[in-house]
Amino acid sequence: MGSAKLETVSAAELGARTTELSLALLSGSGELDPDGVVRARRVVDKAEERSRLSGDHTVVALAGATGSGKSSLFNTLVGADVSTIGARRPTTSRPTAAIWGDDDASELLDWLGVSSRHVVEATAERQEADAPRRPVAVGSLDGLVLLDLPDFDSRVVAHRQEAERVLELVDVFIWVTDPQKYADARLHDEFVSILSQHDAVTIAVLNQADRLTRDGVRSITEDLTALLVADGVRGAKVFATSTVTGEGIPELRQRIANAVAGHAASRQRLRADVVGAATRLRSGVADTEPDVGQVPRAELDTSLGRAAGVPIVLDAVARDYRREAFAHTGWLFARWTKGFAADPLRRLRLDRTGGRPPIHVDIDGADVRAVLGRSSIPAPSVSTASAVELATRTFVRQASEGLPVRWVQAVEDAVDRGDGALGDSLDRAVIGTSLRARRPVWWFVVNVLQWVLGLVAVAGLVWYVVLWAFGLLQLPRPETPSVGILPAPLVMLAVGLLLGIGLGVLSRWWARVGARHRRSLIGKRLAESVATVADQHVLVPVDEVLGRHRETRVHLEAAAG
Repeated sequence: MGSAKLETVSAAELGARTTELSLALLSGSGELDPDGVVRARRVVDKAEERSRLSGDHTVVALAGATGSGKSSLFNTLVGADVSTIGARRPTTSRPTAAIWGDDDASELLDWLGVSSRHVVEATAERQEADAPRRPVAVGSLDGLVLLDLPDFDSRVVAHRQEAERVLELVDVFIWVTDPQKYADARLHDEFVSILSQHDAVTIAVLNQADRLTRDGVRSITEDLTALLVADGVRGAKVFATSTVTGEGIPELRQRIANAVAGHAASRQRLRADVVGAATRLRSGVADTEPDVGQVPRAELDTSLGRAAGVPIVLDAVARDYRREAFAHTGWLFARWTKGFAADPLRRLRLDRTGGRPPIHVDIDGADVRAVLGRSSIPAPSVSTASAVELATRTFVRQASEGLPVRWVQAVEDAVDRGDGALGDSLDRAVIGTSLRARRPVWWFVVNVLQWVLGLVAVAGLVWYVVLWAFGLLQLPRPETPSVGILPAPLVMLAVGLLLGIGLGVLSRWWARVGARHRRSLIGKRLAESVATVADQHVLVPVDEVLGRHRETRVHLEAAAG
């Protein structure tokens, strides 16, 4: 007697596990099983409240079926007739508490909702311990709060509900049964099954053992032990007791004293509840999470680029490059035709520098979209929008592979698939991307050559005009130099015109090459801008959900140990 020890659970360990369970609920309550979340929150509240209230007390509850002698056993342990005993069933309608020791347990009993209380005097305990046929147990019961609960199988529903409520809060269960009802299927299915869910201190008592022979006591005790193990009660131990003969009472008192010693039972029960709640919730998360950074995103970026009108913008950029190249390198006398060609970027309300156009006092209707920071890029077609939806679904499916259903749904709900903010963000990304690049050096060189050739052609033409004027006025014509057999003005005019036209044709061909290069350069910029939008509206929300899943899993594993 007195050699049994309870597993030690420190306050620090209990606090750490409770905190981990609270953090798991904070990060993943929306995606975990709702019923499990409700139960876990009750467990957290109970652990915090119980740890705060009278940590030096151990609450032990006597629960059992009608007629099992539970109240008689309670009075025997107390050493006084505290709980009512009678033939009328059910006798116990409200919990009755007996308190050992001098520490005040009022606040704890208020929390338990037990109003009927009895303080066990030290003299009474000694008298009970010194009674005949009852050897003194080793260990003190100071700090024990013993409860006599209403009958668990009571026909009064309120009595049964009260018993179930208190059982959720106590530290140690003592199930009292008798030779007639120890194997009752209803009690095992509805009562013992509840006890088996709590990895707390559970004691089974076969009361009224005086009605059996010694062999009968041994046989029923073994049978009851096997039934408890089958019900899932780990480490089941059955005490055979009799309030008439005193048999088994000292052993039961000693077992209770062991539970009271070190005040470990309350923390063990609370830890068991925390572990049980975390274990049940752990089935609602996967063992690992996909890495968003490793999920293929090429199809997603491509579809979003099409939805943003990137191909249209790049065509406009290429046309704009050729148009500007013609303005700087084309034949000098044909550049005036540039005014007949519309600016392709201006038609799309896209500023070359990537900023908004200046807002003036007078704004016509055509500039409204530009002033509001919106482009005139045509809206994506139905097929383009469908491609965005398909690519997003594919990405989400790959990013949530292996997750439970609720987490997969959370990933899907976090993503914008092309409506609302995503479309506006894509449009702003295009507007905010600089479509201008440094002017090529060859534009300057060719422009200088075109001006030189143009001036030479003009000089030759002016020379001919002067000679024509001299002839018209019948003035002596100055001697005209020649190049070979051709007069110099003719050579200047021909060279200026022909070389200028030829250089313009060559420049136009080279401008097509430059336009392809400019298109590639701006395409990379737009791809980065679209990728940034994809990060903001798809990858980041998905990663946030996966991050919450990871936090929830880690916290649940820490809470469950």
